[in-house]
Amino acid sequence: MIIGDFLKAIGQLTDPRFRRVIGLGVGLSAALFIGAYFLIVFLIGLFDFASITLPFFGQIDWLGTALSVGSFALMVLLSFFLMIPVASAITSMFLDTVAEAVEDAHYPGLPAAPKVGLTEALRDTVSFLGVLIGANILAFALYLILPFASVLIFYLLNGFLLGREYFTMAAIRREGRERAYAMRKKHGTEIWIAGCLMALPLTIPLVNLLIPVLGAATFTHLYHRLERRA
Repeated sequence: MIIGDFLKAIGQLTDPRFRRVIGLGVGLSAALFIGAYFLIVFLIGLFDFASITLPFFGQIDWLGTALSVGSFALMVLLSFFLMIPVASAITSMFLDTVAEAVEDAHYPGLPAAPKVGLTEALRDTVSFLGVLIGANILAFALYLILPFASVLIFYLLNGFLLGREYFTMAAIRREGRERAYAMRKKHGTEIWIAGCLMALPLTIPLVNLLIPVLGAATFTHLYHRLERRA
């Protein structure tokens, strides 16, 4: 049944609303990283590194260039690890659009769900981004301690986080926050398995950029299936 939810989500990727959310998530994420890099370069430019003199080394005139090159390399490295969490978090601000498109196509006749306010969407986005990045940073310690289990840890951890957040976002539109949490707790195992399915393509370049939208669509199907079962 979970595979069926996922295949339905894939089948709707041509929906204009899906494409719009994907474009917004990727575009805003790229703009965020580029803006952060230029801010770092600007801050480096505020200091006169050419006038720095160190004992035994004399005048250091290459420090500014080294910092600029180093900051670029750091930004590339960070974007490799953080692009997906950041894109997921930013895209989560627009997932109400994805859920609405899914319901229009597969669940006609439903009453309109209350619109999520901008303040609430921003709060959930910041919370999701913080948890996702924080948990993956802590997981690096486990990768070093248990390198043989690093792949399993990555998929289980991100599967848990993605399932937890995407199901909550899907359910909260119809059930409210408290009932969404209760449903998440009751169906925790099934939600975790679905989250692990979402985590599998995270390591595939370009495909991983579709995961936020596919996740939102898949968990909208999952929510409605669980709600009908109840």
